[in-house]
This record gives sequence, C-alpha cells and structure tokens, in this order.
Amino acid sequence: MVTAAAEGIGELLRALPPLINPFVPLLAVMALAGLLLFYLGRRAKLDPTEGSRYRSQWMGVLVTLVALCAVIIVLPVSDSLQGNLLTMLGLLLTAIITLSSTTIAANAMAGLMIRALDNFKPGDFIQVNGHFGRVTEQDLFHIEIQTEDRDLLTLPNTYVAANPVKVVHASGTVVTAEITLGYDLDNHQIETLLKRAASEAGLDEPFVYVMDLGDYSVRYRVAGFLKQVKQLLSARSKLRQHMLDVLHGADIEIVSPAFMNQRQLGDAVVIPEQAYRPRFKKPENPEAIVFDKAERAQSLQELKDSYDELKKELEALQGKTAEPDQQDKIDQKKRRLKAIRLLIKRFEEREV
Repeated sequence: MVTAAAEGIGELLRALPPLINPFVPLLAVMALAGLLLFYLGRRAKLDPTEGSRYRSQWMGVLVTLVALCAVIIVLPVSDSLQGNLLTMLGLLLTAIITLSSTTIAANAMAGLMIRALDNFKPGDFIQVNGHFGRVTEQDLFHIEIQTEDRDLLTLPNTYVAANPVKVVHASGTVVTAEITLGYDLDNHQIETLLKRAASEAGLDEPFVYVMDLGDYSVRYRVAGFLKQVKQLLSARSKLRQHMLDVLHGADIEIVSPAFMNQRQLGDAVVIPEQAYRPRFKKPENPEAIVFDKAERAQSLQELKDSYDELKKELEALQGKTAEPDQQDKIDQKKRRLKAIRLLIKRFEEREV
C-alpha cells in the first residue's frame, strides 16, 4: 500500500509541470507589475515632492495598462482568442476615454495645465467665481479649498481652468471697506478719520477713494496694506469695527440722508453709547480655527519645498570633487533630508 501511494504521488508530481508551465509567464507578469507598482508607491513616499507624486500616478496607470496587455499575450489560449481579447481591451479603453473625455481626461489635462502655471499652492487664499477660501489640496483631478465657514469645498480642475482665479499675494494684500455718508459732511474730515481707522486696524499706508457721488450720499472706500495675509478675515472685520468707533467718536452718524428723512428723526442722532463693552473674550486668532486644514497643508507644502531644495543641494555636492570636509556636509544634509522626510510622513499621517 505504501508503494502504491508513493507511485501515485510520483505520477502527480510528474503531471504538475505540464499543468503549471503555461501559467508561469502569467504569474511572472503579475509579479513584475506588482513589484513595479510597489516601487512607484515606495518612491513617492521617499520623495514626497508634488512632481514625484504626479509622475508616480501617471506611471502607475501606464504600468497597469501594459500589464493588462502582457497578461492577455501570455495567457495559455489560442491566438484567435488572444486577438479578440486585445481587441476588446482596446475597445474598452477607447470607450472609457471617449465617455470620460469631458470629466476624467479633461480634469487630468486641466490639472497638468494648472500645475504648469503654478499660480498658487496649498495655503494660499484663492477666489474662483465667487468661491473663496484657502487651498488645502491640489490633485490631478480636483482642487480642495477650505472656506470661511471651515467647510471643505472641492472644485474640479476643469472648473478652475475655465474661470478666473484670484490669488491673494503671499507677501501682502490690500484690505478695503466701503461706506456711504451724506453731502453735509466735509470729505477732508472723512478722509482723515477713515485713514485713522485703517491705521488703528493694523493696516499700513492707508488711503481713501471717493467712489461715487450718488443722489443722496457719497460713497467712500478706505484701504490699507496687510502684510500678514493669514489674518485676512480678522483684518477685514477690524477695519469695519474701527470705522464705526472712529466715526461715532467724531459724532458722525452713519446713515444716508434719504433714510433719515424717511424716519423723520429731526435733531436726534443714533450713536451707540461708548460705555458699553462686551464681556466675552474674542478668539485671538480665528483664522487658525477656520483654516486649520489649510494651515497644515501650507506647512506640509513648505516642508516639501525645503526637501526638494535640500535634495538638489545634496546632488550638487555629490557631483563636485572630493574635499576634506565634503563628506561631512553630505552626511549633514542626508540627516536633514531624513528628518524632513519623517516630518512630512507625520503630517500626512495626521491628515489621514
């Protein structure tokens, strides 16, 4: 009985190679594709720059398509069936590209165009057709911004590419506010008061424009330069608050003459009592609460830029001739690269 069992096992082992051999190329192709995809993902983590991520995404798609074609070619089937499968794959890809040309393909092309223009990056304030917020993510197919309500808004790249994009300059911006006052007030006095309000609000180099001479009132615009653009929302609020305080402190009522005539107030004025002060404590930095994800995205982008710049410096050092302290500089920059890479990894894990 033992001899018969051994003979059966031997026959099974002799029969396995003819059964397995046709599938060896298929397994090899699948293993090679898996290794390439793993390598691309690993490379994207080790080199966390934006350009590397885009390249890894496109290379991953290309490797997947080539692997599908190779799998069909090495399948142990007849040549006619292989031809039919390749034809079906080509038709399927053509149908996908045709049907998604207005969505996926168009968004991908728009993403590449936005990436090439490089007008903004994570952390910047942008306004797209009425949508205002700070950029938190830039992907191949969409852009995500964090609005003034702390909500996240996703904009397709085609929408961003087809509409004007207003980007707040990182080095500073001009904050403005408008107000209408009556013709009975001296415009020189109003200009002085509005400039003082802008200065008290923390704005530099304030100036005032007369925007319109209406039927019943004059429209003024006060503006000033804000260096810290991260405080944009607070600066807008502070400017209007100080405008109220300065004008009311000068006994100037902020109400149009037409409105006054309709109300028939006579000599009465509507100016709040100066003695009232709110007892609740305002947050010192509301932007840190509103744009928390955008702040993290900007910090992550700055780390990636530093990583990219340091990597170029390291490559330049390695290409030079050897000097006594050359190796020490190279080792130091390698340690800094490793530290920055760990910080980037922690930021990305926090995002997840």
